[in-house]
Amino acid sequence: MARIARLAAGLLAGALALPSAGAAQVADLRSTTQFRVCADPANAPMTTREDTGFENRLADYFGELLDLPVSYTWFPSGMGFITRTLRAGTCDVVMGYAQGDELVQNTNHYYTSVYGLVTRRDGPLADVDRLTDAALRDHDIGVVAGTPPASHLARAGLAARMRGADLFVDRRVEDPMGDLLEGVRDGTLGAAVMWGPLAGPRIKDDPDLQFTALLHEESGPRLFYRITMGVRMEEQEWKRQLNSLIRRNQDEINQILREAGVPLVDDYGRALLD
Repeated sequence: MARIARLAAGLLAGALALPSAGAAQVADLRSTTQFRVCADPANAPMTTREDTGFENRLADYFGELLDLPVSYTWFPSGMGFITRTLRAGTCDVVMGYAQGDELVQNTNHYYTSVYGLVTRRDGPLADVDRLTDAALRDHDIGVVAGTPPASHLARAGLAARMRGADLFVDRRVEDPMGDLLEGVRDGTLGAAVMWGPLAGPRIKDDPDLQFTALLHEESGPRLFYRITMGVRMEEQEWKRQLNSLIRRNQDEINQILREAGVPLVDDYGRALLD
């Protein structure tokens, strides 16, 4: 989630037909003895220092495929994350990176997920499946500030009903996603619009809350995203190796994600995958 809205602009100056010495040095940073992962230490349910996140489990799986032990460089998500981790050469791959971010080179995507509406199973909004539903007008709605659903809610005339949570926080001391879920649970919020991989795993066994994927929004911005791994720009061979592992092991990857409770959709965000 912290990476989904971060699309940075940049230019590669002084590009030459042949690789530069600097590029070669960067390419040589990749470890051949460890699967070195750059991650947020408190980004549950994705990554945690305690190795309990589903991206931790996927990292373990890729480590097994590569026959390499997994190690981590920990740094909070947000400004400076890529500079202080991947570009610094202390780790070699960022798990769970939204496709299209120019700060990294993306592998092929290994899953696609979607924003959705978290409501009480027995509440008045339990059957709502789109943000233009008139039933939402009578309830406060939690949403992470600056994310695509906020634009949809504002366009639907629900700005006055939006209750914002911060996107970039130190999750070691703050838990905005947990606060949104608690608001729905205790009735302070009628619903919360949340990124599926953040909400789904947290409520997959919850008897009171449910997640409804937003598959029917007709205007932009889009609410589904293809998720990749991020590697350094120069490391084409490393990207191809990871792409091959993704292609050959997609069924197992999907199984790990489903067991975690991550809602998976097709590549066009039109339908949930079984």
